[in-house]
Amino acid sequence: MSKSKPRQLSFAFADSPKGGTESSRADVSAADGHQLHTAKLSEREESTPSEAADTRCLLERVASPGNLVAALCKVVRNKGAPGVDRITVKQVAAQSDLLLGLLHDALLAGTYMPGDIRRVWIPKPGGGQRGLGIPNVVDRVVQQALLQALEPIFEPTFHPSSHGFRPGRGAQTAIAEAREHVAEGRRHTVDIDLSKFFDRVNHQRLLDRLAQRIEDARILRLIRLMLKAKVVLPDGTRTSTDEGTPQGGPLSPLLSNIVLDELDWELDRRGHCFVRYADDCNVYVRSERAGQRTMASLRRFIENRLRLKINDEKSAVALAQTRHFLGFRIGATRGGRVVVMLSQRTLDRFDLKLQALTPRNWGRSLDDCLDRLNRYLQGWMAYFHLCTREVGRTLRYLDAHIRRRLRAIVIKQKKRPRHLYRNLLQRGVSPGVAYRTAFARAGIWRKSSYPGMHRGYPNQWFGSRLASLSMLWERFDHARQLTSREGGPDKDPRFEEPDVRPTSPVL
Repeated sequence: MSKSKPRQLSFAFADSPKGGTESSRADVSAADGHQLHTAKLSEREESTPSEAADTRCLLERVASPGNLVAALCKVVRNKGAPGVDRITVKQVAAQSDLLLGLLHDALLAGTYMPGDIRRVWIPKPGGGQRGLGIPNVVDRVVQQALLQALEPIFEPTFHPSSHGFRPGRGAQTAIAEAREHVAEGRRHTVDIDLSKFFDRVNHQRLLDRLAQRIEDARILRLIRLMLKAKVVLPDGTRTSTDEGTPQGGPLSPLLSNIVLDELDWELDRRGHCFVRYADDCNVYVRSERAGQRTMASLRRFIENRLRLKINDEKSAVALAQTRHFLGFRIGATRGGRVVVMLSQRTLDRFDLKLQALTPRNWGRSLDDCLDRLNRYLQGWMAYFHLCTREVGRTLRYLDAHIRRRLRAIVIKQKKRPRHLYRNLLQRGVSPGVAYRTAFARAGIWRKSSYPGMHRGYPNQWFGSRLASLSMLWERFDHARQLTSREGGPDKDPRFEEPDVRPTSPVL
């Protein structure tokens, strides 16, 4: 084998160009169903705490048939793009019986070699690009198998204030803890953002941290091979990696938490109140002066001890209500009640996404546009329902803006003023109002706010067709109120204006 190609386990897939004929293709759905059934059976055989603590034969646990089957099923469910070898998830699932047997033997024999990682660049919402590393599907199965074996070992030792990429935790638990710190009077935050964290993880330090809990040297060798895998750039160039973890594989989130767990316990040792989600960390203090001292000491620890760098552009010491954390701003009213609002960055991102979902030159029916928009709005509110009632004014503004963009699509689709005029007449608009709207010497955006469009397409017409952000939030809030009544009535149900200048959406 030439030096330009990586040594890795190779498979013949029925759907790949090197596979057999069309008749030899396996049924993907049948394979998926069989493997999912087998995975459910294997998941019942959970390891005991004593087995999880014994890491001398950890590779046997990783390469066990039940663990590999569960890993394959999770990779299939997550789907994802193919890696450098261009083999898809469906092709791997179709040859699962052959794949799992070869992986089992190769892992135990020490002959498994990870393939190259495909580098893709995706735009960041705030500008710039983020590099993702996409391993081959087979390598993702091995990483998932490693994750399932390593997570029970490291998860119980992680700090409770770490919420990113952990089972049973997420943005909701992180915001809930941040609210507690602000309610206790810690109104200033030391907002720390690590610069290119996934690209700057020191391999030796990471392996040393793993070696403290893992006695099986074969596991450490396997992880080292994954960290040192070549990266294939979009232009085809293969480059070596001396630091960093590929952001895009199943194992990468766990490795990042292992690296930053040292920071968590250092903050705990110093007595700080903090919330960390991946590489975003907020330390809550009572004054700006205390925040400046904390920032200086943490900078020394992060750069000298962890060998990472702080992003000065995104890091600062400021009032918590002015900082963006997981899409929210957390502040307090004059009466001391904590409020959770949308950050300006979130509103800007929503505006960009709304422009993409409701383009002026929409070429299909309005119902198709509404269906696509409804799916996004429901998912968006499922995350941002954590906001308190002070967000209501902003949500009503966004609802009105969405309806106006849809009215503009209607005007654009009618093309000519006389067509719009006839459409408004059919919708019950008086001839005079319809004429002044359709034949007005104004652009499409200005016409969308004219009385004729509001009467032809009133808010009630959108009510049964379009998801309303304010109404979706009220449903979540109603569920929260029912839950709070079980524990006791609200002590202060009165509305209080926050003592911060409201952020108006730029739309």
